[in-house]
Amino acid sequence: MTTRRVFSLVIAFLFLCIAGGVTITGFFAPALVELTKSVKSSNFSLEGESVNLDLTKLPQQSRMYSADGKLIAYFYTQNRIVVALKNISPWMQKAMVAREDHDFLQETGIDPRGIARAFVQTFIKHGAKEGGSTLTQQYVKNALIDEAMENFDPIAAYHARADTITRKLREMLIAQELDEHYNKAEILQGYLNIAQFGVNIYGVEVAAEEYFSVPAKDLTLGEAATIASITENPSAYDPIEHPEAAEQQRNIVLQQMVKYGFATAAEADTAMKVPMASMLKITKFPIGCEAAGIMGYACDYTVRDILLSPEFGKTTEARRELLYEGGLKIYTTFNETAEQIAYDSVTQAISPTDSSGVIIAIASVQPGTGKIIEVQQNKLYNVDGDLGSQYTAMDYSVDQAEGGGTGFGIGSAFKPITLVSWMQAGHKMSQELDTYTAYPVNSIPCAQKTGAIWYVSNDENTGSISPESPLHALIWSHNTTQASMAQIIGLCAIANTATEMGYHNASSTNSNIHDTITPTMLLGTLDVSPLTMANVYATIAADGVECTPIAIDKVINAEGKSITVPPANCHQAISKNVAETAAYAMYLYDKYGYGVGEQVPGYRVFGKTGTNQNASLADGEFIPQMATFTISAQPQHPSWLPYCIPSTGQCSHQWYGEWYLVRSLQRYFADYIHAENIPNNDYGQPDPNLVQLPLNMAQQVYEQSENVRGTVFSPMTPVDKW
Repeated sequence: MTTRRVFSLVIAFLFLCIAGGVTITGFFAPALVELTKSVKSSNFSLEGESVNLDLTKLPQQSRMYSADGKLIAYFYTQNRIVVALKNISPWMQKAMVAREDHDFLQETGIDPRGIARAFVQTFIKHGAKEGGSTLTQQYVKNALIDEAMENFDPIAAYHARADTITRKLREMLIAQELDEHYNKAEILQGYLNIAQFGVNIYGVEVAAEEYFSVPAKDLTLGEAATIASITENPSAYDPIEHPEAAEQQRNIVLQQMVKYGFATAAEADTAMKVPMASMLKITKFPIGCEAAGIMGYACDYTVRDILLSPEFGKTTEARRELLYEGGLKIYTTFNETAEQIAYDSVTQAISPTDSSGVIIAIASVQPGTGKIIEVQQNKLYNVDGDLGSQYTAMDYSVDQAEGGGTGFGIGSAFKPITLVSWMQAGHKMSQELDTYTAYPVNSIPCAQKTGAIWYVSNDENTGSISPESPLHALIWSHNTTQASMAQIIGLCAIANTATEMGYHNASSTNSNIHDTITPTMLLGTLDVSPLTMANVYATIAADGVECTPIAIDKVINAEGKSITVPPANCHQAISKNVAETAAYAMYLYDKYGYGVGEQVPGYRVFGKTGTNQNASLADGEFIPQMATFTISAQPQHPSWLPYCIPSTGQCSHQWYGEWYLVRSLQRYFADYIHAENIPNNDYGQPDPNLVQLPLNMAQQVYEQSENVRGTVFSPMTPVDKW
């Protein structure tokens, strides 16, 4: 080759290089200009950003359980349960890589060839848009969206989703940084937990449970391929809503798994032969308490307890976020067996659709622990007012602050409190007191009104007795003796005792009994909830130990650690001998007095009933293992309670014929004792220093009860015979 020829070739090469460069530059100029503008207008650093790979920070589903371990409800903003990679089926891991990024194990966070191909297709040819994203980049995209949503930053969320070069460059930079600091297993684990696999289905664990009712670790090849195919279009490829499209996409993933060596052709062929419809075994995750059935009111009470308790966060919003995103396991104190028995007992008495509008609300507490066993009424929980009269979100068994009403009067069911206060002041309950039918208000210490006369009467069947002991007055539910006791110990002492025993009014704005002191409170005219009174009776049942009612036994967070829950604050409120002696009086009331209808054959039970004029009826009962209180009223007409219950075809006359409430509570106790196999007890041993009975006292009470039993406890009369 001559020197001249060599020189000519060099000149030609240089010319071609320059010409080619000019041509290529002109060809790519529009895209390069757009890229330049995007980079200049971007608000991220070209040095890269960091993404938190702490999976416990992802929004996760919380679950609520009953005391007997049964699932009550789910709470979530994103339906997700985070699991470790070791608890995700190898088939799922392989299917995801085959579908999204078969070079995942080799690439360094980005795919240059894929990016170049997407760039040419999107910006040069102006064809269909391609992403060119690696699995790592997709994880980054999901993480940035989630971070923006957690920070309530809609602008950042928009930019994290926007189909722009800026977003792609940002993802690439972060993906490379992520690849440098985390291994492939960690990144794959993060993606499998953060990705969306359906409408409000996030992460493979929930996807596996919802579509196939199995944990992610047990997914088969076909199931894994189905889930992996959904991410490209979670709505269109939902196997429940679009099984044909989902089956087609599943088969594509299976073919990709064979192509890239993640499954054999035989394994894929076997999986492809299974119709999608026959694969599905659906488990739904309804949000909130509406789907909790008979546990709805227990669920609602627990939610309110969480939102009101500082143990779960400094603000209501922080507590709500913890509940709906914290991945909590909430173990309540509510017993599903008791809830079912309570619901059955009250709805047998008054149907949920009864046209009278009468409600029966019932609540039970475990003495000595404060654990709420059940809150129930003859309705089902639901916040949708259009569903019918059998549903309501108002739980009349609890206080107003806890989702209930302002309470109801309990009549003579308040009298055990006065009796306890009397004995706490050092008096015997067998002490004979002079009684009257008219008391000057200013003769009663701590009464707020002066210069007035308080007229008091007893039931016409038993009349007035003077002198009379507090014990006899409780057995026959006499009012006059309550006033006589108050003249001696004062209303403030009784209010103090009530507070110590756990009493407070149901109203949120006027809950302190000391702000509502009046002589008539001795006859149960103050409005209170069944739960509060169940707790008061539980104090008597627990040797005088009072506990704040609690709904939550324990809470485990997403990291598997226990969270501090509201305490019961159990303490000795009244002396043990006073508690047992008061229980003895309530035992006699059930054995010989007006509470005879509450007796449970073969068991020693303790109770007290009450009537608040024509407005409401009350009944409380306890054994050492459980204290229960129930109230019946007509919330729409709070001063009137109908005589007849249309759904049962039965009528009654005031309290003494209102067998539906007594029978309802007696049925509940009998069935619960049997279901839980609770043994009999010997509780309620009276202190001789507090009660000195004549030898024939029990016989006298029994004979008197026989005289009035026929008129007081006659069965309810059918409507057509009233």
